[in-house]
Amino acid sequence: MYQETQSWAEQEFGNADLGDYRRTQRLIQLAEQRGSQPNASITQSCGDNAAAKAAYRFYENEAISTTAILSSHQQATQTRISQESVVLAVQDTTQLDYTHHPATEGLGTLHSKKQQGMLMHTTFAVTPERVPLGIIHQQIWTRPAEEFGKKHIRKQLPIQEKESQKWLTSLEATSQMQKQLPQTKVVSVGDREADVYELFALSHTLSQDVLVRAAWDRKVEHPENYLWSFLESQPVAGQLTITVPRKGKQPARQAELSIRYAKVTLHPPRRPKPVELAPITLWAVLAHEDHPPEGVEAISWLLLGSMCINSFQDACEWIQWYSCRWLIEIYHKILKSGCRVEERQFSTAENIQRYLAVDDVVAWRVLYLTMVGRETPDMPCTAIFEAHEWQALYCFIHKTSTPPDEPPTLKQVTWWIAQLGGFLGRKGDGDPGVTVLWRGLQRLHDIAGTWSIFHLPSPESRNVGKD
Repeated sequence: MYQETQSWAEQEFGNADLGDYRRTQRLIQLAEQRGSQPNASITQSCGDNAAAKAAYRFYENEAISTTAILSSHQQATQTRISQESVVLAVQDTTQLDYTHHPATEGLGTLHSKKQQGMLMHTTFAVTPERVPLGIIHQQIWTRPAEEFGKKHIRKQLPIQEKESQKWLTSLEATSQMQKQLPQTKVVSVGDREADVYELFALSHTLSQDVLVRAAWDRKVEHPENYLWSFLESQPVAGQLTITVPRKGKQPARQAELSIRYAKVTLHPPRRPKPVELAPITLWAVLAHEDHPPEGVEAISWLLLGSMCINSFQDACEWIQWYSCRWLIEIYHKILKSGCRVEERQFSTAENIQRYLAVDDVVAWRVLYLTMVGRETPDMPCTAIFEAHEWQALYCFIHKTSTPPDEPPTLKQVTWWIAQLGGFLGRKGDGDPGVTVLWRGLQRLHDIAGTWSIFHLPSPESRNVGKD
């Protein structure tokens, strides 16, 4: 967790080696500004034009690498991971659309030749209790315009020359960290797009645990011949009831899933010579909703993983772990909708990436505040917020000029910030979400700033004890 002697920005960026101590201090300042107003423009978060110009000079400095900016946060993330017994390294891809910034150099195509931008693949550390610990690894790349429409050609390339390599690169980064933290079990988690045979092969080579939702009905070395048929032939180990969140016009509901599991050996797919892949033995869990409501598609997950399953409880644990994957989707949403990174204008893609490395961590912090307030509600707020922030917030909410001697809990402070963002906290509203929190953080910045002005020590008190 955070140390009380440092601000959150110092904790996350204080160890960045940017070649000059002053650059690191500037980075910390930029992070604090962006963290206080995550969905404001760079100029708005900096406060004035002079500070904004200094910020742009930082982002446009070719001597500063994106890797160096993010490395300090990755070190802090690894420290948090080391305090856990199990951590899920969830990986996923999102696209960053800069079509409305035609002057930016170095961008590639997206879904059409008219769209330009970059792709980002993030490996995100999450606890099974759904507390986000930070970024383990991140890849950003562009698609050359001349390769648009040549998907059929790319299929014949080795995986090292395909975008699918992103899953393997993430796994290698996770494995490197796992070797440094042998006391923590780290599991790489991916969605259906991660159902890449080479990923399972590499996990065996690296002895790195993986958990992936199956997309392909692969051939198996069993009488049923195919993966789904083989799992469906297994006895039901038990029933698991889950809560399905609201989706569109469909209200939240309860779903009862039949759980089956088995050890399975997959046949390797055909690959262009000279590539030869061997059969792989994994474990599989099939969670299927036998009786969905009328007009509603049944829930059906088939999970493949490297961990041994010895019981119904083990299979349920897999499902719980995979359900944590949605946090990375929320993280990418915060980055784009909350921090509004696609609205920022720079002259080159490299400058955008330096900026992204800062807002990457700001977005993580918003999600961290959202989730940790739910999972560790009794933690003192001083673990995350500085004294002037929680004192100003308390006095504003309670309409008093005197803060309490004892700091409130993190959950209390999180709810107060959410109130600033429009959260009503009515019965049945549940816990506040990320939208009201990033709105509230912007208001907290102004409230805490005003509080600090009126609570600065007077010149006389600052000279007490001096000759």
